[in-house]
Amino acid sequence: MSKVLQFIKNWTLPISMGIGALAYLVFYYVPALEEASQWFAPIFNSILPLFMFLILYVTFCKVDFRKIAIVPWHWWMVVVQCLLVGAVLIFGIIGKELILLESVLACIISPCAAAAAVVTLKLGGNLEQMTTYTFVSNLLCALLIPLCFPLIEPASQMTFWGAFVLIMQKVCLVLVVPMLLALLTKSLPLFHRFHQWLIHIPDLSFYLWGCSLMIVTGTTLKNIFHAAAGIGFLLLIAISGLVLCVSQYAIGRHIGRFFGTSIETGQALGQKNTAFAIWIAATYLHPLSTVGPGCYILWQNIINSIEIWKKGKYKA
Repeated sequence: MSKVLQFIKNWTLPISMGIGALAYLVFYYVPALEEASQWFAPIFNSILPLFMFLILYVTFCKVDFRKIAIVPWHWWMVVVQCLLVGAVLIFGIIGKELILLESVLACIISPCAAAAAVVTLKLGGNLEQMTTYTFVSNLLCALLIPLCFPLIEPASQMTFWGAFVLIMQKVCLVLVVPMLLALLTKSLPLFHRFHQWLIHIPDLSFYLWGCSLMIVTGTTLKNIFHAAAGIGFLLLIAISGLVLCVSQYAIGRHIGRFFGTSIETGQALGQKNTAFAIWIAATYLHPLSTVGPGCYILWQNIINSIEIWKKGKYKA
């Protein structure tokens, strides 16, 4: 029994993805469940933001906000992300190649995932530095998207301030509100006992993230199955996402070696807020470009699972 529990702990993320994929395939291929799937869809859509809110709230309850500060590697991540975005924008192409380019751009330009702090904590990295970079990355994203998207998709009719305000509203709801609640929980004596109980539940935010990953995986498969494109082109987008994912993790970890922060920088550059990437792609780019971030979800969580397994096996 202990070996089974240890296996589940080591491979929580792929198990979650497998359950989410299996559940979607059952609903997809069994006609009798069509009505049930339509009933569950809005429920899952409303549950997912709640999971993300709880994940961040629990994580921020463990943050020492006195240690929140910008450090040198944050600037390096900003520079690298800007260079990668610039490298994509120099290709002036049209047609299907433009859709592929847009899917890659959505994965590069999207901010660091809020859950990156969860994985960083699990791997033994610096939670405060990762939390700080999450805010820096979201601000950078709010600046880059209104500047870059009109260059690649002129039909988007995006205004800088309109897009900036809309993105910052989402950032406030996703990051600022749970952070403020966590600050109140940590600061008020009334919640002291609750706060101590909460932070001493082992890996609570990680397992909440595993639950949310089931829903995200099912949604990803739904987007892929309903994409109006041939299997060959979808595979090309998926492979491009894999190459990009591995490259961003590798670049981040390489830069981190110079600062002794390879865990933090790998997560900062590699783990993306793919739900946000899907939203910006669906809102401002070609609908098919959402497949790229959808596949990126799977690749980044496979990498995270391997890192967590290695951490558990080698304790280093």
